[in-house]
Amino acid sequence: MTDSFALAVIRTVHTVIYLVMVAAICVLLDAGVTGYKGLMLWVALALLAAESVVFVGNGMKCPLTSLAVRHGAQKGYAFDTFLPEAVTRYTFRFFGALTALGLLLLALRWVGVLR
Repeated sequence: MTDSFALAVIRTVHTVIYLVMVAAICVLLDAGVTGYKGLMLWVALALLAAESVVFVGNGMKCPLTSLAVRHGAQKGYAFDTFLPEAVTRYTFRFFGALTALGLLLLALRWVGVLR
């Protein structure tokens, strides 16, 4: 497998994971706002927990990013996915805040503060 093909595969997988995680955050926020308690919430929570474990376990870095660099990706913001820099530049700040908000709303619902 050539480096350019491997990089394309890594970028594709990373882009799909990125989009799935964004969807999981949206499900979490929806559950926090609406009180949804179905299967999709539990899937989203499991995905977010797994992503957190991988991220923390890898020294607060995505393992696919370093893999992309090993296969020739140029460093920057949008080198390890097919998404534009405008989308990925503030990923951790933006989606971290949305995740925290979703978890807070969900916790408030579960303890009965929100109905």
